[in-house]
Amino acid sequence: MRTLKLVLAYDGTNYAGWQRQTDRPTIQALVETALTEIEGDCVTVHGAGRTDAGVHALGQVASVRLTHPIGTTALARALNAKLPRDIRVLHAEQVADPFHARFSARAKAYRYRLATSAVENPFDLRYVWRLARAVDLPKMQAAGDLCRGRHDFAAFQTAAGEGGPATTVRTIIELGIGPERPSARLAPTAPVPGQVIVVDVVGDGFLRHMVRTLVGTLVEVGSGRRSVEDVAVALATCRRENAGPTAPASGLFLVRVDYP
Repeated sequence: MRTLKLVLAYDGTNYAGWQRQTDRPTIQALVETALTEIEGDCVTVHGAGRTDAGVHALGQVASVRLTHPIGTTALARALNAKLPRDIRVLHAEQVADPFHARFSARAKAYRYRLATSAVENPFDLRYVWRLARAVDLPKMQAAGDLCRGRHDFAAFQTAAGEGGPATTVRTIIELGIGPERPSARLAPTAPVPGQVIVVDVVGDGFLRHMVRTLVGTLVEVGSGRRSVEDVAVALATCRRENAGPTAPASGLFLVRVDYP
């Protein structure tokens, strides 16, 4: 039996997240079904991150153990032939047996996209949180600076309680906020009334809905409904009511997973 590492991309709009469920389609369940057809027996796929319903991925990583001798290139091709077109296996490789997509991960990178344009871009509807208003970037950046480093992020999680993590302390390695810059060749000839703002976050781990709650809080700062100091209070008190709302899933992407 060998251990395989898969890198996947998917549009999460039509799925109830990564983790398998009994009554709704999920990414994990569909990948496991496709692999079971190849293996001839039930398999379990472990994902690096349990992306929520509606969240997308550019570089989700999964690990699986197979006995079938199929080559990695042929495996990726066979999986893509079986999976829906909004789920793609980008790469497959054999790795050392101790590898586990989730527990071996060193860091994860997420990107959140915010649309501030007054006019909707029809090609972005599934992949942004449409604010339709300007935000104060310097204030958002100042609030984001407070979140870098190692903190207790209890105020920025949801669905805590029984079965929750042993600790809510996490390290945000990078947090950047700024306008998305499209290629000059793809820039429209007509002026764009607004822009897409991206929030890039890299951390050693994330609590449930942590990135989306951070974004929701930063947007409230940028919209003037919350101050930069309020973010410091949320971090210090660890109370959920002191942080902002949970941003919609549609704007969030798991960009990559880093390993040692």
